[in-house]
Amino acid sequence: MKKIRLAVLGSVVSLLAACGSTPNQQPAPVVERTSSTGKVVDAAAAPAAPAPSGRGYYTVKKGDTLYRIALEAGQNWRDIVAWNNLTNPNDIKVDQTLRVAPPDRAPGTAQTAAVAASPAAGLDVKPLGAPGTSAPAAPVPVGSNKTGPRGDKRPYSESALAELEKPDAPAASGTSVASAAPSAPTKAEQPHAADKPAAASQAATEDEGVSWMWPAEGKVVGTFEGGKKGVDIAGKAGQAVLAAGAGKVMYAGSGIRGYGNLVIIKHTSNLLSAYAHNQTILVKEGQSVTKGQKIAEMGKSDSDTVKLHFEIRQQGKPVDPSKYLPPR
Repeated sequence: MKKIRLAVLGSVVSLLAACGSTPNQQPAPVVERTSSTGKVVDAAAAPAAPAPSGRGYYTVKKGDTLYRIALEAGQNWRDIVAWNNLTNPNDIKVDQTLRVAPPDRAPGTAQTAAVAASPAAGLDVKPLGAPGTSAPAAPVPVGSNKTGPRGDKRPYSESALAELEKPDAPAASGTSVASAAPSAPTKAEQPHAADKPAAASQAATEDEGVSWMWPAEGKVVGTFEGGKKGVDIAGKAGQAVLAAGAGKVMYAGSGIRGYGNLVIIKHTSNLLSAYAHNQTILVKEGQSVTKGQKIAEMGKSDSDTVKLHFEIRQQGKPVDPSKYLPPR
């Protein structure tokens, strides 16, 4: 009986000990994101994609306005708004990168056709097909693999050496080594090299075709050589300001600090002219004007005296107007 009581007592003590113990707590699993190099990457601390830079892009500086940036780039401010998907042309920030040149092609397009058209010799190139489908292999270009006889081993002798020093004999097909060499690329095979000089020549011809005249009567009181970006012509308030050449009005307004009421006319893809400090503007953006047409009236907006500040810009850079205007 005593043994039975001891056995029962031992069972009760074991049961109480089991109830009082705490189960092992397993820590929550931690999921780590790793890069392709195997390093742990913190998504919150991942660096942002670098902003585009270089030719065709501009980084906004303190005091910049979109209209001044467009003038410096020789572009229409509306185009810059469209290229950068801006909702408000007045809402640009310092260090913001803007596209100031038209995109060459749609983003994301690759020149796969050019690569596929010139496969490396000896490589089995397969054109891309739809996902899950296998495209037939492109034929390997003829002559890409060595078809000539392999060298044989001969014992050294004077006759063998003399034979090896002889010039190579013509191939069995009758074609010489010179004729079998690849010919120089034709003009059609070099579109970029052929088009660039043609495009530059066409632009130069277009620029030379612009007929210029002085935009206002009056004394020249400021010259390009004097550190200005154009010439200053003194006059009277309300005096006619004329288009120096035929073109289309690219800008008409007062949004560029230091220029007052300003008119910008685009004459070619490279050339534009600017007319500043006007009292009244008589044309609208997008309007076509002829050479000598009255576009504004002279004034002193953003200026201490009544004058016309006149600029000619080539690809957005100021050039000396005296090299374009006829002598007076």
